[in-house]
Amino acid sequence: MTASSQRRRFLKSAGALIALPALESLAAPRRALAAPAAAARPKRMIFLNFGWGVTNETWFPNVKQTGANYALPPGLAPLARHKADFTVIQGLSNKFANEAHWGSTFWLTGANRYAEPGQSFHNSVSADQVAAARLGGDTRFSSLQLNSPDVNNSGHGPGLSLAWDQRGKPVAGLDNPVLVFHRLFSADSTPLAERQAMLAQKRSVLDAVLSDAGDLRRGLNKADTDKLDEYFQGIRDIETRLGRDESWLGVPKPKAAMKEPRPGLAGRDEIAIMYDLMIAALQTDSTRVITYRQPVGTLLQSLAVKVAPHDMSHYSPGDRMEASQKRDAAQSELLAGLIDKLKATKEPDGSTLFDHTVISYGSNIRTIHYLDNCPTLVAGRGAGIGLGQHLVMPKDTPLCNLWLTLLKGIGAKVESHGDSTGILPGGLRG
Repeated sequence: MTASSQRRRFLKSAGALIALPALESLAAPRRALAAPAAAARPKRMIFLNFGWGVTNETWFPNVKQTGANYALPPGLAPLARHKADFTVIQGLSNKFANEAHWGSTFWLTGANRYAEPGQSFHNSVSADQVAAARLGGDTRFSSLQLNSPDVNNSGHGPGLSLAWDQRGKPVAGLDNPVLVFHRLFSADSTPLAERQAMLAQKRSVLDAVLSDAGDLRRGLNKADTDKLDEYFQGIRDIETRLGRDESWLGVPKPKAAMKEPRPGLAGRDEIAIMYDLMIAALQTDSTRVITYRQPVGTLLQSLAVKVAPHDMSHYSPGDRMEASQKRDAAQSELLAGLIDKLKATKEPDGSTLFDHTVISYGSNIRTIHYLDNCPTLVAGRGAGIGLGQHLVMPKDTPLCNLWLTLLKGIGAKVESHGDSTGILPGGLRG
């Protein structure tokens, strides 16, 4: 039996496929003579990013208190019930970061924006897309990018999501919980034959475009040739997505594990429902890699904070600092709720989603205009690193060392990522 058939079981009748729910007896059959062992549960990765940094004085633990015996600072206090299951890491940064209000653009890449001669902006592949290449082969969506419509007011910088593809080009995300719900769970009412014809038509159009573009190559200078090569790569990416769509045409989407979100959610409510959608996506194995570029401006509004988010980030003692601390506490409360639900969601073998998931939470900005010591928290027993600790790395340790460590922990065959210099001290743990 192939890994794919072990992962999903179907009933076939009259040309239709009906996906069976995840059944414990299928995932872990009673052992007979020479029966194969049940397949290990897949790893998952969640990347959560926020702009404008944190309140420096009250979010970071005391640097003199390392290991397990450290006091949770007020900004992380709502996570107290999960203290044994997350680790706070200080001292990580992206050495090429030079934009004080770009909290997400290079967070997962560690790229040098000036690395391309003659260009004012360059990026490279993000850690989530490296993870998707390793974990996304057996799921309908290799990765899921979540956004907020409040990006411009949330200190994020350029990009369409946290994700950047192999060419360093932005990957689009979904910024509406209702759209996310329908992407994951709504059945396509278009007949199968018609959907097949539509995909065939798209392939035909791509073939024609490639043919026409190929004729242009003759006589182009190097700059134009490079642009055309980039264009061809974009076409190849579309072909890959079409091939993936074709492979899932006959497989119905899973039944929704939650109700459709009500429209118009913003701020705290938006983040909470996006977290619920993450749980549903992982629970149904629709994807194994998720990123979320979270709102800050609308979060403040939902907390009845009157201070503008940019002003809040330039706090001093008083209303601005109080707003920043209120933001920190709300974000930690929401993260604690996500961890609660990951721990409560059972896998077919009796373990939980939390046992096989890595959650990375943070920002590319420490506070105000400071780009060192990026706020970093890692949770989930799928992390491959020790949990329940406060770690202080040597100053300016690459943030990409964390991404490399986590990527190796999920089995990705990578020797470096971004500006990494190696895995975190202590290495990987089971």
